[in-house]
Amino acid sequence: MRCRGALALAARLREAAQAACTAPAWARPFSATAAADSLAGPRLFKKLLVANRGEIAVRVMRTAKRLGIPTVAIYSTADAAAVHARFADEAVCVGPPASTASYLNMDAILEAVQKTGADAVHPGYGFLSENPVFAKAVESAGATWVGPPTFAIEKMGDKAESKKFAAAAAVSTIPGWAGVTEDADHAIAVARDIGFPVMIKASAGGGGKGMRIAWNERELREGYQLATQEAASAFGDSRMLIEKFIEQPRHIEIQVLGDKHGNVVYFPERECSIQRRNQKVIEEAPSPLVTPEMRRAMGEQAVALCKAVGYHSAGTVEFLANPQRQFFFLEMNTRLQVEHPITEAITGQDLVEHMLRVAAGQRLGLAQDQLLHPSGWAMECRVYAEDPARGFLPSIGRLQHYREPRGPGVRCDSGVQEGSEISMHYDPMASISKLVTHGPDRAGALAGMRSALDSYVIRGVQHNAPLLRSVLDVPHFVEGNVSTAFLAEHYPTPLAAPERLPLSERQCDQLLALAAMLWVGRERRLSGGSPLEGELELVLTLEGQQVPLAVRPADPRMMGSAAAAGSAGGSAAAQGQGLEVQLPHRILYVRDAGGSTAQLVRAEVDGEPVNLQVLAAGPRQYRLQHCGAHRVVQVDTPVSAQLQQHMPLPQVEDFAKASAVIRSPMPGTLVSIDVAPGQHVNPGDQVAVVEAMKMRNVLRADVEGVVASVEAAAGSVVGADQVVVRFE
Repeated sequence: MRCRGALALAARLREAAQAACTAPAWARPFSATAAADSLAGPRLFKKLLVANRGEIAVRVMRTAKRLGIPTVAIYSTADAAAVHARFADEAVCVGPPASTASYLNMDAILEAVQKTGADAVHPGYGFLSENPVFAKAVESAGATWVGPPTFAIEKMGDKAESKKFAAAAAVSTIPGWAGVTEDADHAIAVARDIGFPVMIKASAGGGGKGMRIAWNERELREGYQLATQEAASAFGDSRMLIEKFIEQPRHIEIQVLGDKHGNVVYFPERECSIQRRNQKVIEEAPSPLVTPEMRRAMGEQAVALCKAVGYHSAGTVEFLANPQRQFFFLEMNTRLQVEHPITEAITGQDLVEHMLRVAAGQRLGLAQDQLLHPSGWAMECRVYAEDPARGFLPSIGRLQHYREPRGPGVRCDSGVQEGSEISMHYDPMASISKLVTHGPDRAGALAGMRSALDSYVIRGVQHNAPLLRSVLDVPHFVEGNVSTAFLAEHYPTPLAAPERLPLSERQCDQLLALAAMLWVGRERRLSGGSPLEGELELVLTLEGQQVPLAVRPADPRMMGSAAAAGSAGGSAAAQGQGLEVQLPHRILYVRDAGGSTAQLVRAEVDGEPVNLQVLAAGPRQYRLQHCGAHRVVQVDTPVSAQLQQHMPLPQVEDFAKASAVIRSPMPGTLVSIDVAPGQHVNPGDQVAVVEAMKMRNVLRADVEGVVASVEAAAGSVVGADQVVVRFE
């Protein structure tokens, strides 16, 4: 009954959703050839079922619709109103919220294939995309599998097997155990042989799950247990392998594409070194490290591996590279990658279209020489629903305000819209969007990404967009001098919180000037719209420091050509009044550039476009986001500022320091309770394990004590900050 009710709801909402989802810029063809050829000839398939959810399901459907192929979505009862379920031409409920009962439910998905008459299935990424049993079942059901052959999935999807194939194909490999380890003791023996540090990896893994770095035997034993549990939960396969951890590694991968006629090509590389917990966060193409010679060598090895395993369709061969530009095979992903849009951006190719054409038996319409030289530069930021202030734990809730950035060179692949629910049941890496910018060079792509993130409005859940924006200003990143340890080195957990993200002196000055502009604008509206005529003295407080400043009307000649035109009755007349803000050490010229909303202020500072987000606004205080960083700015008159110095500071309870209790740091399922009332615990002892979005988090005691009570049962769902254990 729940599925039928959810289906009825989805059907009622689908027409409105399609109208909302068909207009954005990403609907444009990727290239002139794609535009001209996409509808030529007979339809590739009668109907395509996309066995996935969220942004990747929507992205696959976009290309299918452009090619004239009707689409079918699958959804769980939790996703009845999700964008992907409404964007498709048809939608079928495949089970309850848990992914094991819905998006991993092969029988239900195959039933949907039969019910809808779909003659092709695209698996997207994640879920069943690299499951050879599912691929075989799709083909046995009479449908075409839009992906590689099952033999390649089996051999490349198993990390131990893929290393054997890579070595046989003369691909550079990382030192390590050639097969699967038997247990933690065996893993320790392997580590002693190859030397620490080592990487613990799930043989069937991906997406950073079931992976740990161990620098000694204690970390290896503990990490092995956690990685095994994560792998079993995420993939249903707990086999582990051990290999040498490459220090200062850069993660570089090669996109490959093959047809069923033995043709294989490689694309320019992508760099994915900005990672957290082995999950990619920021990617770019091409890589600042890679030379044309290195690109050719990596590409040729990737093609050799594909031919050795009889590969066709899209895939990715991943490598680790050291600063000396030596590279080593890491793994092969036998599916479309999350970061595929940046390859599309620098080549003008639609990889999903190529996958569909290859699946239909067509030959590749590409020659290797066409792909050797990237066109411009592209970057991708993965916008996750996670809380950097809580150690990047998943965040759930409803998107109360949601506005994606738009403009030339900006692409936002998402499966959400304002009002969408971010659920605890699914992976946070697929929760919000993949934001892509493309420019003529790296500086252009970087500038575009800064602007796009600054204007990306997301309210209702915690997310990592502020951190992503902050990363773009770190000198090492700007220089392209990165490794997979970048985030851990530059943003240890407390410093990753938006309130702790750094601002340069110039950015602080901009923030103060913009806060003054907001306050003057508010006073102007309250007074009936009269512009500021004389000089106004204010005192702004930022990070505990009081900054006196003066605000006065600006000479239009100091505001740039647009403001000058506005003063003469030109196109800028609707824009805000130009203001001169005199700080103690400099003068800035600011104005509202027009098009602002309650959440997003589009302004100019000294003629430079700036996007400022207003997180909260009161009579005297603004909580603002500037260049990713969150800051509270208080605006006072000189008299009230003096009085403010004598006011007591508010006291706020810090749950993180409340050592008498253990609280769940996030919503999730309590996998285990590892203590009992009356039990003595020491600092660091494991108390409980909470799982959300396929990631397990161990809760440990902060201090020595005795357990007074256990407040939640194993298997129950707990909320953020819910008390799990109390101490005497």
